[in-house]
Amino acid sequence: MAPPIARCPRPPPRPPQRTGQPSRGGAGPWAPREVAAVVRPPRRGRAGERGAGRRGGGRRTMAAAAAAAVPGRARRGAPMYSQKELTSKKRDEFEDILEERRLSSDLRYAMKCYTPVIYKGLSPCKPNTIKSAVLQSEQVQYVIKQLAKEMGESPDIIQEEATEILDEMGHSMQLGAVRFFAFTLSKIFKRLFQRVCVNEEGMQRLQHAIQEHPVVLLPSHRSYVDFLMLSYLLYTYDLALPVIAAGIDFLGMKIVGELLRRAGAFFMRRSFGGNRLYWAVFAEYVKTMLRSGYAPIEFFLEGTRSRTAKTLTPKFGLLSIVMEPFFKREVFDTYLVPISISYERILEESLYAYELLGVPKPKESTSGLLKARRILSDNFGTIHIYVGQPVSLRTLASGRINRCPYNLVPRHLPQKPSEDIQEFVSDVAYKMELLQIENMVLSPWVLVAAVLLQNMPAMDFELLIEKTLWLKGLTQTFGGFIEWPDNLCAKKAIMSSLTLHSNIARLVDGHVVLNDKGVEDGAVGKVVFKCALAILMCATYRNQLLNVFVRPSLVAVALQMTRSFRKDEVYSFFSFLRDVFSDEFIFFPGISLKDFEEGCFLLTKCDAIQTTQQEIYPTDKGDITISFLSAMFRPFVEGYQLIFRYLSKETTEAFTEKQFVPGVRNFVFHLLEKGNTQCYEALSSDMQKNALAALVQLGAVKKKKMSSGFIYNVNQEAVNKILDMFDARRPVQKPVAARL
Repeated sequence: MAPPIARCPRPPPRPPQRTGQPSRGGAGPWAPREVAAVVRPPRRGRAGERGAGRRGGGRRTMAAAAAAAVPGRARRGAPMYSQKELTSKKRDEFEDILEERRLSSDLRYAMKCYTPVIYKGLSPCKPNTIKSAVLQSEQVQYVIKQLAKEMGESPDIIQEEATEILDEMGHSMQLGAVRFFAFTLSKIFKRLFQRVCVNEEGMQRLQHAIQEHPVVLLPSHRSYVDFLMLSYLLYTYDLALPVIAAGIDFLGMKIVGELLRRAGAFFMRRSFGGNRLYWAVFAEYVKTMLRSGYAPIEFFLEGTRSRTAKTLTPKFGLLSIVMEPFFKREVFDTYLVPISISYERILEESLYAYELLGVPKPKESTSGLLKARRILSDNFGTIHIYVGQPVSLRTLASGRINRCPYNLVPRHLPQKPSEDIQEFVSDVAYKMELLQIENMVLSPWVLVAAVLLQNMPAMDFELLIEKTLWLKGLTQTFGGFIEWPDNLCAKKAIMSSLTLHSNIARLVDGHVVLNDKGVEDGAVGKVVFKCALAILMCATYRNQLLNVFVRPSLVAVALQMTRSFRKDEVYSFFSFLRDVFSDEFIFFPGISLKDFEEGCFLLTKCDAIQTTQQEIYPTDKGDITISFLSAMFRPFVEGYQLIFRYLSKETTEAFTEKQFVPGVRNFVFHLLEKGNTQCYEALSSDMQKNALAALVQLGAVKKKKMSSGFIYNVNQEAVNKILDMFDARRPVQKPVAARL
């Protein structure tokens, strides 16, 4: 919600401080609709006189993706994922918003005249007005009457329950709380971060979009800082603050939970458990705010923070809700805005590693927040926030979705989305996540971490510099967006990264080694645990590079494991790996062939392979590249092999996920202790759950819902068959493609 609008004169919005770069091109209905920014003369004063920020690397683009005819994966409707060509494109440039904050008063900043631009024709209203509209809506009243009839209770009782749900859920944004957070966060962010960089052209596009149509903000999710930082950013640029979908856990934080509510957070339960009344109230609350253009709505497609820095597979519930007003013609259009938030150093990095190794997550509490204040003495480097092009839902749906069936049923009647709508929502979700990935910024430490993990336990510092520079060139060839310090030589840049991440790696006698000092309190002393902790923390940063490398790397792995040059055999194994790793990495559904073509294109671009119509040949020069890419993905290949072996040999009865995770962790732990494997990443609960989900999708494990949760049954023969294919002992069944 936009807080009450002050009546003082509104200063002109901040323009970009420099000439913009060419923006993303697109083809077909998936080309993001560009929202033109209003060009204004540069603002005078300190901010207008600042020098230009550093330029990022080339833009990463995905494969051109006309529909590939792969049986069993065909998609209905027009192709929804397409770009013209695989070439690097320049991006918007960044501006450090903390620079001005360090030179002026935080109190003056918090108490500034805040007059945000708002949706056209909007009459500002209070949070309670929104709640009243929700309770009186036809949709909620219909569900109340239905439940009263089914349960034999008075509608007034059900109405009272709906009111309690809404009181628990709803936000109560107040300008005083917003100003309190503006002041407090300025102090905190200046202590924690060296820079907070944003693409100002993206902010200009967002400013224009907010005035035109309802806006949905879809940021990536790596830290609790994400939603605080976005609200801080919009306040800085005099844009309407978003209303933010937050987990109900935050309400358990005394004082803080209520402050978040007053700053725009609305709270949702982790699971609705088939509660029709809760679902009806929640959905109508979100749709009412969207229809009115009351404020930008913000939520995380991933649903939760990624503990591994890899993008999580999207959740469709909230996205389906915000798209429904468009399907029902209640709004002309809705803008979806992908936002990429990249951390040079993640605040929760050590906490995530402990969680992945089975240490319970600390419960959100005010006391825990106060204890965490010691991090204020640490340096967490730079944050980059890239606000992507607003994407028109109307444009995406054009030629794909028929909205006429919604006219045949009264709007207040609940409707189960058709298969076409569900497929469309899924495609949009994956598209938004791929746009987030495309604009993630990679720091030098990401490259260093990738090199270190292939050269353990120690690596010569000079050799590390050499290999990091080689990897930098390869990443730029693949279209990665690297933020490399302009004013530092390679040695100083890498040394600076090691200093920033001294809790993970350090320089000893000319060699770089991972820190394995164990738990800070010294409570855990097992060598395996200490090594795993250091490796998982380092892998968190390497994983950021995998988004750029996943397709050419899977081609490289397929080349090595098939030991064949035949393109159809390499593609078959690539397609198999893509299916197995579908929960590890984000792939747009149904375009396996196009992903394969992209991987081959990028390997050809760096002279690693040569292709003919029927064959793929590694070049002499390409051996180093193919080996490096294969080694980068070896932890996933070996980790899945270990997990599959556990399921094929150690499980005979039905089990739950809570039984599976500690079971496979103990299995891998004993192998590590005996020296039978060096795959520490197989201890990660994230990898274990993803491997189990892959087997469910491949039909080798049956998942059944029970009253107490899900149980799993293993088909030993099917798991062994998949394991044989994974070990290259059995040929992969060849998918038929339209062309290769």
